[in-house]
Amino acid sequence: MDRALTRIAHEIIERHPNTPFPAIVGIRRRGEFLAHRIHKKLTQILEKKTGFTPIHTGVLDINLYRDDLTRVAEQPVIRETVIDFPIDDQPILLVDDVLYTGRTIRCALQALTDLG
Repeated sequence: MDRALTRIAHEIIERHPNTPFPAIVGIRRRGEFLAHRIHKKLTQILEKKTGFTPIHTGVLDINLYRDDLTRVAEQPVIRETVIDFPIDDQPILLVDDVLYTGRTIRCALQALTDLG
């Protein structure tokens, strides 16, 4: 897993050489853990290469944006979205643990649009 995260981090760095570095936003629940691991790996690599470049990181709860909200639970738990940086005109790297139908990412894009 560590090797895969290292490769992902290097690919992110390679794809953003001269542009603003993307903020990393993990989709609650399992995407947030992966986002924090990617953030940690990016920070380690960038510290060695450039002397450290701060990377914004946040967590997005999309439960209110789900189209299957009533099927998930009778009373779904709404958790906090923690994005303490401006997202207007900011490149964002959305992180989730799996991509199947794209419904989660669509909800996350709508939530981010509503935030900024």
